[in-house]
Amino acid sequence: MTTAEKPTDADDATITALGKLSEALEAAEEARGKLYGFHRLCGTADLTLGEAVDLLREAGHGEIADRIDRELVGRNILQGRWSFQVVEEYDDGYFALFKELEAAARDQLAGGTRHLYEARMKEERRTDGLPGHEARPDS
Repeated sequence: MTTAEKPTDADDATITALGKLSEALEAAEEARGKLYGFHRLCGTADLTLGEAVDLLREAGHGEIADRIDRELVGRNILQGRWSFQVVEEYDDGYFALFKELEAAARDQLAGGTRHLYEARMKEERRTDGLPGHEARPDS
């Protein structure tokens, strides 16, 4: 079966529903990427803050440097968590379950085939026989 074909037992309503489920997973995946960006920025902020503390001390502002070092450097970003722990909790909890349920729905309703909705859209929008509009790379 080509990517552009739908399983014979998948009706249009099912394909549309699976397309919406896939769209939701893509949004969760994008959120995951932004969460990793947040994690990296939190780490950069903390390391840069440490450099600022050192520079404040070198400039003779030890009291300010000490307070920032004590109260902010290495501080949890959420109750009991650094950003890596937030990322891990998202990955292992919500995101893992999301991927599992999306794959299970696809397996049960479409034989595991991904992107049926997009494949149907591609077939509807491409111009058959025109270069650059091939159904697949090898056609």
